[in-house]
Amino acid sequence: MPFIGESIAIITVLCWTISIQFFEAASKRVGAVPVNIIRISVALLLFSFLLFIRNGYILPIHFPPHAWFYLSLSGIIGFFIGDIFLFKALIEIGPRVTMLIFSLSAPAAALIGWLFLHESYLLQQWLGMLITLLGVSIVIFEKGRKKLPAQKLHVRKISIKGVIFAFGGMIGQAGGYLLSKIGMQTETGYLDAFSATQIRALAAFLCFLLFFTVTRKWSHVKDALNDTKAVLFTATGSVIGPFLGVSLSLLVLHYLTVGVASTFLSLVPICIIPFSIYLHKEHVSARALGGAVTAVFGIFLLMSW
Repeated sequence: MPFIGESIAIITVLCWTISIQFFEAASKRVGAVPVNIIRISVALLLFSFLLFIRNGYILPIHFPPHAWFYLSLSGIIGFFIGDIFLFKALIEIGPRVTMLIFSLSAPAAALIGWLFLHESYLLQQWLGMLITLLGVSIVIFEKGRKKLPAQKLHVRKISIKGVIFAFGGMIGQAGGYLLSKIGMQTETGYLDAFSATQIRALAAFLCFLLFFTVTRKWSHVKDALNDTKAVLFTATGSVIGPFLGVSLSLLVLHYLTVGVASTFLSLVPICIIPFSIYLHKEHVSARALGGAVTAVFGIFLLMSW
């Protein structure tokens, strides 16, 4: 079948784009932190079920200690801390700008790898990082018009607090990715990505349990579980994004090179724009669209070598 890899990549992008809409809706109803523990719980159950069906076990206890350590740390930084910031950003500045800032996790991960893992990059890749940053900056510092009666659309306010939350989520994602890479590496190759993701989710889940116990805020989770729509939104987003999205993103690598696959998966900030316009009635200017395209082009330069 021609273009099967490209087709799977596009479906993957749609999975991430759609799941973000569900998570934003749920977070607005019950808050970012309760949504996260519900999301992690659903994803953890799905991955455990998948591993049991595929391998006959629900936990990869055969993984070496260093893998458990780094993957758990990755889950704490990426899934626990990073995603709390990410979901708070969704509430503050919406999916479009949040995911655009989140796209900086690719150059941020590259920069961290260069600083701490001694990874080397070509001049074109450094240029890609700068172009991505430029594209995101164009959108963040845009000053929109306040009234748009003709279009009946509203201008999404880009608050400093929302931008800080989004950058926090981005840094968590980048740090978590690098730690995952370290944890999955062995002398004979890479460990199973599904099992690695499950360990990350388990570590984040335990952190949420500790967090709610120490802060005595289990009532917030109880209130969230009593909100049927919030639970439904979160569960649906978990199936579409963390489960199907992760699975399909790994399947893409069977058909496409890492560079091409990464470029496809970086299209989320652009694909999310139609949802922002038609679902959230948000005004998206030509400048904002140009900034998103510029950022994706920068990611293409970074990943295509």
